[in-house]
Amino acid sequence: MKKLIGLSALILLVLVPSTIFAFPSVFPHGTTIYKPEKCFNGFTIFTAEGYQTVLIDMNGNVVHHWKNLCNEEHPAKLLPGGYAMGATGKRGRLLGDEESNDLSVVDWHGNIVWTWKRAGVHHDFQREGNPVGYYVPGMDPYVDKGRTLFVSHKIVKNKRISDKPLYDDVILEVDYSGKILFEWLASDHVREMGFSRLARIVMYRYPNYTMTRTPGVVGGDWIHINSASWLGPNKWYDSGDERFNPENIIYSGRQTNTMGIIDRKTGKIVWHLGPDYTRTRRLRKLGQIIGQHHAHMIPKGLPGEGNILIFDNGGYGGYGVPSSTAPYGVNVDKRDYSRVIEINPVTLKVVWEYTAQKAGNRDKYKFYSDYVSSAQRLPNGNTLITEGSVGRIFEVTPDYKTVWEYISPYYNKSENFNLVYRAYRVPYDYVPQLEKPVEKPVIPPENHTLRLKDLMASP
Repeated sequence: MKKLIGLSALILLVLVPSTIFAFPSVFPHGTTIYKPEKCFNGFTIFTAEGYQTVLIDMNGNVVHHWKNLCNEEHPAKLLPGGYAMGATGKRGRLLGDEESNDLSVVDWHGNIVWTWKRAGVHHDFQREGNPVGYYVPGMDPYVDKGRTLFVSHKIVKNKRISDKPLYDDVILEVDYSGKILFEWLASDHVREMGFSRLARIVMYRYPNYTMTRTPGVVGGDWIHINSASWLGPNKWYDSGDERFNPENIIYSGRQTNTMGIIDRKTGKIVWHLGPDYTRTRRLRKLGQIIGQHHAHMIPKGLPGEGNILIFDNGGYGGYGVPSSTAPYGVNVDKRDYSRVIEINPVTLKVVWEYTAQKAGNRDKYKFYSDYVSSAQRLPNGNTLITEGSVGRIFEVTPDYKTVWEYISPYYNKSENFNLVYRAYRVPYDYVPQLEKPVEKPVIPPENHTLRLKDLMASP
């Protein structure tokens, strides 16, 4: 019995770092690294495959579970007082459709206390009081009042983009009573997004046509917006740059490799990045961004405030010149590694960047999630990264040291993957229902010393 207990403890403590993480068939789950004195300690919320929304402590223990909140590809967000926000009900993503989800706030017990019916929310939403949906000192999102920003879909026809129906993205802002205050349809602004003539021709013929989550409905998911947030108070606006009005909205277009800032008053795009990252010296130095997620401005009061933080997935995206790997001119940009970049939005200079190589690995592909994923700037200057396609959530210091790592044990039963769309860290006092847990360091052995000989079957 002692031998089995010891082996179990060893497995829980084992580090399988990014040097081999994505490829072995046997590796530990739960918290695999934890250095309490170097972390921003608190609870972490994320949506688990087949398990809806969970809240874990730093040692990976599930301290709460919302069974009715979010499916696997929507974020869940924690509000002060133990409330949570996310999609409820059905799985559709079309605005106003009977088969679509609702956007809701639930209490600690899962009771719905606010909802916007048939929202069709996908990928992102924000509640007034906090521009980005993660913890910022002094910027708590409202629970029982305030505006809500969210992304949904509409099926539209726009022959400037394609002769096929579009599964278009719409960004909405509603007040607490549900009244729509602002609505922005992506396809209305295609001319502001900097596409070449060739890209527009390819887009017209092949607008990323896909089956939606509404039975029988198909459309061109031509831009695939995967994040939207307010800019919030920032130094650029304080110094007179109207593009960065706190009410303006920053979005990310995954399929087009583009990001933009929408003027909240006019609807026009006043700041834009992509799809061509070769046009100027500054863009070439920044490098091609591909299939990115969670582009947002770091809020005032956090280290790096005013910079834009992006999970640059790599993988594939973009429209352009056909090739042997992109015969129709769709997904012409490809890269087999991810990076997290923090950029100055005025100069486009990279202020900070996380890659596998910067973390000490030889090969860049050892940090790689070609879809989903996110990055959160923490109050202590660390960054919480969700490497979503492999279910890995980890906290790194500014000098790239991993001080906390967690591997999701929740797998899709039919396809055997443990995707985590996005995770958020909050301080302990966000959840008055729970006491502060005991924080136990997890210091793994060196990976090369680990042997599992005790698991071998006896003759």
